[in-house]
Amino acid sequence: MKKGTIKQILLITDGCSNKGEDPAATAALANQQGITVNVIGIMEDTHTEETEGLQEVEEIAQSGGGVSQLVYKQSLSQTVQMVTKQAMTQTLQGFVNKELKQILGSEQSMEDLDPEKRGEIMEVVEDMGETCDLEVLVLVDTSASMHDKLETVKEALIDLSLSLNARIGRNRFSIFSFPGKRKDMEKVFDWSPRLDSISTIFPKLTSGGITPTGPAIREAMYQFGKKTLLRSFRDDEAGLEEA
Repeated sequence: MKKGTIKQILLITDGCSNKGEDPAATAALANQQGITVNVIGIMEDTHTEETEGLQEVEEIAQSGGGVSQLVYKQSLSQTVQMVTKQAMTQTLQGFVNKELKQILGSEQSMEDLDPEKRGEIMEVVEDMGETCDLEVLVLVDTSASMHDKLETVKEALIDLSLSLNARIGRNRFSIFSFPGKRKDMEKVFDWSPRLDSISTIFPKLTSGGITPTGPAIREAMYQFGKKTLLRSFRDDEAGLEEA
């Protein structure tokens, strides 16, 4: 099985979208393009049940083939790492299952194998998780209600970058926020192998306005494979031809 690139959108939000198309529908579209959409819903420390917002978090991740997690602000850092890694394993398992279906026939899946064989396959999945290239576009909700949570988001993303640096495969991160000043989404941090320099950028993030989650996910899809990303790979591989 060849080593591939796992593409993820990591949406960090605390509320309901209120502008533009249905975010679950755009997440489904991203999933069709091979981009997993994971969602972390940040809850207020004083837990008031915001059913509609919480339901939306689950629906977006489900449509996007990803993982969703609700979290209090103080647990955000470990959750960001957990969701990213969990989604990576889930994506790889899906890929391995497809390969197995070609070998075993469509009637059998990994669950039908005996425990020993299944264990061997999970080892392959873990190995691929270490060696595949990973592209994570972080999409941060900066609507008014996120104002007091942005510092925690920044710390969580730096931790994520550090925790993934031990991998053999290459990591690429970019950060976009929504709503933008003039557009639904705007770039905060261009594709880079590390996130430790975001400390200088995050204080500039301002919060306010509406929550165009659906349009932002759609825009995020188009950021994968842009020339800036190709150029950053060429920095590592001088011989890479013009795409």
